Amino acid sequence: MLNISPADPVGQYFQSIKAALGGLEIYLSNPDLALPGSGVAGGLLLSYVERLKNSFACWENRIGFTEQFRISRAESGFPVFQNVLELENDRGTADTRLAAIPPADAIRREMADFILRQKAFPEALQTQMAERLYLERIGKGEIFSPYVLPQTLRVTVNTASGRPYYVVTWAVFDGSNTLPLIYIAGIEDSSPNVARLLVGPDGKLNADIDIPLPVGGLLNPELASQFDDFAGKNGAYSLTPATIVTNMDRDFPTLHPKQLRRMVLGPFYSAGITENNPRISEVLSKVRRPENAWMLTWTMQEVFSKAERPAQKGFFSSTPAMQEFHIDTNDLEAARMGASAYEKHALVPHDAYQALYASGEAAAIFGNYKVHVISGSNVVSEV
Repeated sequence: MLNISPADPVGQYFQSIKAALGGLEIYLSNPDLALPGSGVAGGLLLSYVERLKNSFACWENRIGFTEQFRISRAESGFPVFQNVLELENDRGTADTRLAAIPPADAIRREMADFILRQKAFPEALQTQMAERLYLERIGKGEIFSPYVLPQTLRVTVNTASGRPYYVVTWAVFDGSNTLPLIYIAGIEDSSPNVARLLVGPDGKLNADIDIPLPVGGLLNPELASQFDDFAGKNGAYSLTPATIVTNMDRDFPTLHPKQLRRMVLGPFYSAGITENNPRISEVLSKVRRPENAWMLTWTMQEVFSKAERPAQKGFFSSTPAMQEFHIDTNDLEAARMGASAYEKHALVPHDAYQALYASGEAAAIFGNYKVHVISGSNVVSEV
């Protein structure tokens, strides 16, 4: 890891976002945490948080040899999309570029020799070392790509319908809004090929079939490629969850989406760096320790099927089974989001939480957010 002083704004930003994602990991790791409206564990999202952490670790090394790093200071507080694209491109050329750079130990020896002979700091060698560390890091873990392909995490059988039921996740980094988006879908599959294979004589999951979860892509191999394409084209933040799930229901006659959840990460607020909310920035600037002057917010959106219209078969035409999705028109915010329900969350360090309350602005800032306070390695929720 390239050493960057937390005293400078760049170092403070990386230190803050690292702490925020670490706190989010602690929160999601709670075994008792279930995502809104379901019994699905929050731990299903941890792999995507890990991808984000890996991406930020790579970016932190990257600024050691290039100044091309910008964040959306006035909007999400996350890196602009160009950084995400560059990380993806560099990942594909990392091995070739590494082969052209001397090993790390050789660079260190050359740096020491330069300092002894020249009595100066070897800036060119430091830049070369930073690039090597960056390229090595980029291959150590999965990054948060512009589009993280779907994977099937769980498989059961809905005994009422007799259909296999999948829990499928994927992720998108929305370039227009610079927001990481994580999707979790609960989908029934009425395709004859999977029903014969997965549903046993007792109407439950066939115990003779070994499914090595997680499985890359949708479990149904006949639809996996088409589903990958659909999820990539329907992942933008500008599309509401209701629009996405309705499109899925329409485009896949044998897939029956019963539930779709979207986690919208952001905005992220960091004192002296982001400008996305002057009121929050002003309060955070009063936090005693700069490394604790941040707040991470996210929104969990959910849309679910309240009923299914049966398939209609006739001599001249037929229609597949279609879902009726619930939208609470009495909740204007939910209706605007295109969601059956939603939850807003805010994660803050204890110091920032105290500053927000001492300012008298807590009620206005937190509003209808569920607040989670991180202190050390603990997160206390809904304080």
